[in-house]
Amino acid sequence: MPPKKNMLRPQGAASKKASIPPDINSTRGVKTWKEAAAWLRARGIEDIECITPDLAGVPRGKMMPTSKFTGDTSLALPSALYRHTISGEYPEESGQFRYDSRDSDIKLMPDLSTLSVVPWETDPTAQVICDIITTDGQDVPYTPRNVLKNVLKLYDAKGWRPVVAPEIEFYLVAMNDDPDYPLHPPKGRSGRSILGGQGYSIAGINEFDELIDDIYHFSEKQGLEIDTLIHEEGPAQLEINLRHGNPIELADQVFLFKRTIREAALKHGIYATFMAKPMQGQPGSAMHIHQSVVDAETGKNIFSNPDGSPSKEFFHFIGGMQAYVPKTLVMMAPYVNSYRRLTPDMSAPVNNAWGYDNRTTAFRVPVSDARARRVENRLPSSDANPYLALAASLACGYLGIIKGVEPTGASEGTANEGSVDLPRGLLEAVSLLESDPALGEVLSDEFIGLYAGVKRGEFETFMQVISPWEREFLLLNV
Repeated sequence: MPPKKNMLRPQGAASKKASIPPDINSTRGVKTWKEAAAWLRARGIEDIECITPDLAGVPRGKMMPTSKFTGDTSLALPSALYRHTISGEYPEESGQFRYDSRDSDIKLMPDLSTLSVVPWETDPTAQVICDIITTDGQDVPYTPRNVLKNVLKLYDAKGWRPVVAPEIEFYLVAMNDDPDYPLHPPKGRSGRSILGGQGYSIAGINEFDELIDDIYHFSEKQGLEIDTLIHEEGPAQLEINLRHGNPIELADQVFLFKRTIREAALKHGIYATFMAKPMQGQPGSAMHIHQSVVDAETGKNIFSNPDGSPSKEFFHFIGGMQAYVPKTLVMMAPYVNSYRRLTPDMSAPVNNAWGYDNRTTAFRVPVSDARARRVENRLPSSDANPYLALAASLACGYLGIIKGVEPTGASEGTANEGSVDLPRGLLEAVSLLESDPALGEVLSDEFIGLYAGVKRGEFETFMQVISPWEREFLLLNV
C-alpha cells in the first residue's frame, strides 16, 4: 500500500524528509513541514490552534496536540460554519441563499507562513491561520480568505500587485455584563475615566501604558509589526496603523491584531471593542484602507506616469471606487450598528466623493510623492471582516481600471455634511450587492448569495430586539 499522506500538508509543500534546514529562529512563519516541526519543538509547544475567519471574521477552528498537527491528521469542519449569523442562528433560505443539505465537510489547510505563538496562553501554545478546501482539495470560493485571494488573482493576471495599509480604530470600554446598559470609558492610571476630544493626545495614551505595553509585547511575540499608535477623538478610542504590504498578509495581521488587543484588554479588566458605533454621541471606529497598485515586474506604482503625474489607471481606480463601493458597502459596513457610524457631523464620510488630502471625502488621496501615490478608502468600519473589506475595496478599484470608469471632479470643500449618498441601512446595502452582475464575476455569485442570506438573517434577529429609543418615545406617547 502507498504511504498515507498528511491531509494537513499544503499541496506542493516540502515533505518531512526535505533537506532544507529549518528556520527555527523566525518569530513568525516557516516554509516547510520539517521547519514547522523543528520550530514547534524548539519552543516546547504543547498545543496548536488551527484557526480561520468565518464570515464575521471570528476565529473558528480546532485545537490539537502538537504531535497530531505534525502527524497524519485531517481536520474537518461543517460547511454550515459559513451559513450562520453573528448570533449563531441559521437564517431561512431566501434569494440565492441555500443550505448544503448534507452539511458536507470542508477542510482546514494550514498556511505555515502564519505560524506563531499565542503569547497570552499559560501553556506553550501556537496558532496557524488556515485556508478552507473541499475534501478533494479544491478551494472553497465563499470563505473570506479565498474571496480575497481570488480578487488578487485578477490583479495578478494583469501583471499587477496591490499594496495596502490598514488603519484600525477601536474603543477601550469598562466591563459591562448587561447589554441593556450603555457602554462607558474605563478608568485609566489616573483613576478617572478619560474624556473625548483627545485626538493625538500622548497623555490619553499614557492613561493605558501597561495595556499598550502588553499589546506591543503580544504583537512582537507573534511577529506582528505596528507602525504607529495614536489616541483618536473618542474617549479611550485608539488607532493602530500597520505598515503597507501584501493584502493577504495585512488581512491576516488585522485578524490577529483584533484577537490580540481583546486579550490584552481582558488581562487588564477592560474590554476592547471594534463595534463601529459603541457609544452614542461619540465618533465611530473605522478601518481606513490605503491602496496602491504596482507593476509586478518592475515594482513601479501604476498610479503614476514616468513624469510623476497621475496616470489614467489612478483616475479609473478612483472612478471604480465611486461606482462600486456603495454597492459593496455591506462588506465594509456589515451590521446594523455599522450604519450608525455613517451619519453626518460624526467625522465619517457619508458620500462617494474623492479629494486631495480631504478627510471629509470617502476616498482621500494623501499627500505623497509619485512613488507612494495611493487612494485611502475611509468608508470601512472596524467591525468589518478585514479579508472581505479588502477584497471588496480592491475589486471596486479593479473594475474601475478594467472598465475605464471616469471619476467625478475632486471635491475641495466639506463633503460629509448634508445628505447621505450611501445606503442608510443593512437591507438596502444587501440589495445593492446583489444588483450588479460585475460584482458576481469578481467576488463569485456563490459568495454573494451566501453573504446576502446571512446578512438578511442578522437583520431579522435585530428586529426581534426592542430598543431603549422605542421604550423612551413610544411607551407612553402612542
